[in-house]
Amino acid sequence: MTEITLRPIGVLRTPFRGPRDMPIQGALKPEAQGRAEFFEQFAAGLQDIDGFSHLILLYHFHLSTDYKLIVKPFLEDTERGVFATRAPRRPNPIGLSVVRLLRREGNVLHLAEVDMVDQTPLLDLKPLVPEFDFRQDVKTGWLGESLRREARERHTSDGRFLDSGTDK
Repeated sequence: MTEITLRPIGVLRTPFRGPRDMPIQGALKPEAQGRAEFFEQFAAGLQDIDGFSHLILLYHFHLSTDYKLIVKPFLEDTERGVFATRAPRRPNPIGLSVVRLLRREGNVLHLAEVDMVDQTPLLDLKPLVPEFDFRQDVKTGWLGESLRREARERHTSDGRFLDSGTDK
C-alpha cells in the first residue's frame, strides 16, 4: 500500500498550551473558545460555512510521538484497545472534534467547545448535519458506564497521554 501524505489547511488556536488540563471533550466544556485559522490558499473553501452551527474538525495530534495499542482512557482506569477509545496516542494520530461555530471573519472561524492543544494542525473541516451524522440506538460500549459514573466530575485531561512512556 502506498504511503498517504496529508498537509494542514490551517492551524487551531486555543487557550490550552499543552495536553494537561484541556477538556477531554468539547461538549463537556462548552465555554472553551478558540479559532481555526485557515491558510489563505484554502480560505475560498469557507464559502457558505456561516449557515452551520456545528462543525467537525479533523486534525493531527502533533504532540503525539508514539502510539500504544492498549491505553487507559480518560474517565477510566481499565486498559482498553486504542481503537475502542479516543486516545491521542494512535498509529495514525488523527483527532476528531465537534465544535460550535460562533462566527466567521475572513479566513478565521471563531469556535466554542474546543478540546485541542494550541497550534494543532487542522487537516479538514466538515459541517455537522444531524440528518446524516445522528444515529438511533447507539451503543457506547465500555464508555457508557464511565460516562454515567464520572463524566459530570472529570472534564479535563489529567496528562495521561503525555509522551512520558506511561499512560497513567
